[in-house]
Amino acid sequence: MLEMALKAALLSAKVLRERFQTTVAVELKGLANFVTQADLDSERVIVETIRDRFPSHSIIAEESYSDRADAEDVWIIDPLDGTSNFMHGIPHFAISISYYRNGQPEIGIVCNPMRNDWYVAVRGQGAWHNGEKMQVDTADRIDATMITCGFYYDRDQMMQATLDTIGDFFRSNIHGMRRFGAAALDLCNVACGQYGLFFEYKLHPWDYGAGQLILAEAGGQATDCNGLALPLHQASSICATNALLHARALEIIAPHWNRLNAD
Repeated sequence: MLEMALKAALLSAKVLRERFQTTVAVELKGLANFVTQADLDSERVIVETIRDRFPSHSIIAEESYSDRADAEDVWIIDPLDGTSNFMHGIPHFAISISYYRNGQPEIGIVCNPMRNDWYVAVRGQGAWHNGEKMQVDTADRIDATMITCGFYYDRDQMMQATLDTIGDFFRSNIHGMRRFGAAALDLCNVACGQYGLFFEYKLHPWDYGAGQLILAEAGGQATDCNGLALPLHQASSICATNALLHARALEIIAPHWNRLNAD
């Protein structure tokens, strides 16, 4: 399965490299939420590769496929995470492919095709970045780490809640905050030890399907913003950390999330 998933990712990477900084068709899915022909072509080659080898498996993919999330064998795919970056010629975007068996992540692959950066994890076998074993940061205090976050497309209350949370983190004396616009890569950067934590108030399973396994295999932890397991069947908030910072991160993040949902 890992060999097949890597093959699918390689084919997808080729598609995205060929389309990058060329004229591609763009459709608007919602406010600042785009899909390009590159998304669709990337998804097609991944799905065809999986279907050819495992025709009975369920597939959940961002653009075109929504099989059963509770099936025994499920593939969760984001063919182009960071579409806005891709559209604007910023070479920071990713392919995310994960395999779940009975609701448990077994394989996770995230690739930035422009940098040839590969993040790979197999359940119980560790996480690897370009062949080097990954390990989360060892900071055990919020004031000893750098953080990252994501903004959902909402430009109203959810955006304000995110900004308010960032303010609370700065008042807790974090080293700094970075925002690069590709959640799958953000999770991998936490797994690599570059950040102590990542949060976002709304993500979909294809955004974190691979990243949460990569992070866990590197020693980290990912939950929703109330500390519950991330779902496969619906969107969720996310708090992803090096595990040592998880309880403290939730203390800062959860109040804003809960107020947002109470409004």
